[in-house]
Amino acid sequence: MARAPRKIAESGYYHVTARGNGKQAIFEDEEDRYSFLNLFRKVMKADGINIIAWCLMDNHVHLILYDERFRLSHAMQVLLSQYARYFNRKAGHVGHVFQERYSASPIEDDAYLIAAIRYLHANPAKAGIGSIDGYRWSSYEEYAVPGASTFDIVDTSLVLDMLGGPMGFTQLFRETLDSRELRTFEVKDSELSPIERTKRLAEPVLRKRNLTSPGEVKGLPRAIRDQVVRELHGAGISIRQIELLTGIGRGPIARAVKQKT
Repeated sequence: MARAPRKIAESGYYHVTARGNGKQAIFEDEEDRYSFLNLFRKVMKADGINIIAWCLMDNHVHLILYDERFRLSHAMQVLLSQYARYFNRKAGHVGHVFQERYSASPIEDDAYLIAAIRYLHANPAKAGIGSIDGYRWSSYEEYAVPGASTFDIVDTSLVLDMLGGPMGFTQLFRETLDSRELRTFEVKDSELSPIERTKRLAEPVLRKRNLTSPGEVKGLPRAIRDQVVRELHGAGISIRQIELLTGIGRGPIARAVKQKT
């Protein structure tokens, strides 16, 4: 069946979401997130697209973009394909990294734009993985404390003008999203829960080894790495989940699991 054509925003503003294929994680460590953001900045600039807001979750991304040159489709194709090549090469994976088609919802009025800005930045708190103002991997700080962010890739001028500055922006989050907004922007963030449950199962194992993130496991000496893999498996994490969590290939994980402790 032929796909329906994407809706074109008369305003030029879109809320874009791209998800990992089969709910897989698309970011396994900080290096992955930095790599995505660097590509994101470069590709959007090349196609003349303004970045209005962004949020990187474990297995999907939220983006608000302004595209007045009708280059969104090209830019997203380049961004996702280049990042997928990087991710597969680094992690030793094969196959699709992202779902076949990203979503792009037109934003046609100011109220919808502000609601989308709220929803995007509230995602980490809604998923239970961090506070709105404390989550590192979103554009919140670029709005709330202009000039202080490590990233500085967002055009904040329109939204801050609409809200009366950074204080008006932070005021948006004094109240939680109401049910109408949640219905409007709901994108099945419950898909995150298996990943987050897996991370919680892994936390005691990582803490015992003085590891700050699952991605560090693959850099350990082989004997220690394999022992950590067995401990993760013993904590109730499947081979597939360990692969997604650590970036180690399935074969080495399976061999480590079969070894005697």
